[in-house]
Amino acid sequence: MKYTHSAGEKSTVNLSLVFTEEEWKDAIFRAYKKGRGKYAVPGFRKGKVPMNVLENYYGKSLFFDDALNLLFVENYYTVIAKEKENFITVGDPELSVDEFKEGEGVTIKAVIPVKPEITIDAYTGLKIKKYEYNVTDAEVEKEVKRLGLKDAKETEVTDRASKDGDKVNIDFSGSVDGEVFPGGTAENYDLELGSGSFIPGFEQQCEGMKVGESKDINVKFPDDYQAENLRGKNAVFSIKLNKITEKQLPELTDEYVKAHTGCETLADYEKRVRDRLEVSAKNRSRDETENSIIAELSKHTKADIPQAMVDTEINGMVDNFSYRLQTQGLTLDEYIKYMGISMEDFRAQFADQALSRVTGQLIIDYIIKAEKIVATEEEVKEKFTAQAASVGKTYEEYIKNIDPRQNDYVKSDIIITKLFAFLSENNELYV
Repeated sequence: MKYTHSAGEKSTVNLSLVFTEEEWKDAIFRAYKKGRGKYAVPGFRKGKVPMNVLENYYGKSLFFDDALNLLFVENYYTVIAKEKENFITVGDPELSVDEFKEGEGVTIKAVIPVKPEITIDAYTGLKIKKYEYNVTDAEVEKEVKRLGLKDAKETEVTDRASKDGDKVNIDFSGSVDGEVFPGGTAENYDLELGSGSFIPGFEQQCEGMKVGESKDINVKFPDDYQAENLRGKNAVFSIKLNKITEKQLPELTDEYVKAHTGCETLADYEKRVRDRLEVSAKNRSRDETENSIIAELSKHTKADIPQAMVDTEINGMVDNFSYRLQTQGLTLDEYIKYMGISMEDFRAQFADQALSRVTGQLIIDYIIKAEKIVATEEEVKEKFTAQAASVGKTYEEYIKNIDPRQNDYVKSDIIITKLFAFLSENNELYV
């Protein structure tokens, strides 16, 4: 077998696998031996029919497809491995075959989607928005009170309006441009005000309503909302409040806190909660700033991204969404049916986000290579030493049973950390 490859359109490679007449005849014969048991001819035992008899009875091309599959599987992945320095495949190839001619070999042609080359006109010296989140006393107090939720008693309220923290039972119907949209209507829906489970502005506008009251509220769907047809749209929800329930929490004394958390005092528990919230705020600040950096760099990036890369990312996002549904007792098919959309439309909702993710990863790979960012052995050892200390082991004890994948993860984590440190230092970040 010989092969040639050349650059194709839109980040593809054209690969030709050329097989001689002898190689083709051998593949046909091997396909015959492998598949002859599936065919019967009168006068012959099944699996014992000579190849020429089967071809005369069923047609000369009986084993062509199986022979082509054998040749492709046996050679394609070997070629891909040999050419990994020249291109990296990112999806399944589109196959075609030259016309068969008696006494000649065969050529299998493959159009392969590959990782694209990208260009970035600038990734330093830019002005990029930085995000900073700080923990307030009110947030700490709200989180501390959650400790008593499992012992809270629910009491129906009739003499006041709803407020943050109440559970309200509502009927609602949402519309955009006067048209009710799928999934935007429900009756007797229990909603905890302040939970953040509805789009921004919805829960806040439910506060202050009294039992039996109806009103329309105006909200705007986020630009990154999952349903693409609703992103950034202004909507009106007609709401009726049926019931208000408040939670009466137990008093958080030192004794209660000690019994339920192990902390000696309420003050100790408040400090633990604040520390945890500050770690969360720090991580959120870091993650959103990193996303902001990549979003800005995307504006300076050109890439001809093959659809296969986007489709692969969408597959992962759909699988993740399906898993989250399962934890709530729903299947993806049930959700799609409830929303009144097709699977194609459902997948299309992830397209923009998937493209952004793929572009972001290409940018990251490009800069890591351009700036020669690596994880040194000393840095990897330092990371593992810290992990070992956290579980009361020495470095030597800890690495004895390390999975190779964990080693790769640590290296990747170090590289990504160094990458964003480089980008933060070499761009102007503003709050």
